[in-house]
Amino acid sequence: MGSVSKDWKRVLGEDQIRRSVTRISHEILERNGGAKDVAIVGIRTRGDHLAQRIHKKIIAIENTEVPLGVVDITLYRDDLSNSSDQPLVRGTDLPFNVDKRLIVLVDDVLYTGRTVRSALDAIIDYGRPKAVQLAVLVDRGHRELPIRADYVGKSIPTSAHEMVQVQLTECDDTEGVYLRDTRKGQS
Repeated sequence: MGSVSKDWKRVLGEDQIRRSVTRISHEILERNGGAKDVAIVGIRTRGDHLAQRIHKKIIAIENTEVPLGVVDITLYRDDLSNSSDQPLVRGTDLPFNVDKRLIVLVDDVLYTGRTVRSALDAIIDYGRPKAVQLAVLVDRGHRELPIRADYVGKSIPTSAHEMVQVQLTECDDTEGVYLRDTRKGQS
């Protein structure tokens, strides 16, 4: 994505993101009584990178291996037919049996809930988990579906005219969470 222009307001910096990932990792372990039967699954692309960070932190805390996977929701999106572009499918990789496992689904921003619904559909195609919990870096509100996060790095109340952008060093030139009012500059 590259650097962010000056009309974006930084709401989380690198240290705040790191602390959020650490806190979420601890909360996952506390809520579930450890890492037994837990698997971490990221939603491509930034959810995937956050899932890797949570995965590493949980391994460091518990000193035990935890399965890690990634889901690509491209073909599960409910707006796929509205696009004339050919979708880029990067693939789902769940190298473990999801049956009877507690899946912690990880994404960067929770907004309408449609991305999470698509990810749930993708996971269910691989089996029947015992439960699915949701961890997000940012919850910005405005749900269209009855979906809520179990673990939230930061709740950022937004208007419908605002955009949230997450940048992570694994795929961007910088690290931070930014907010922009799309009405600025319009007459």
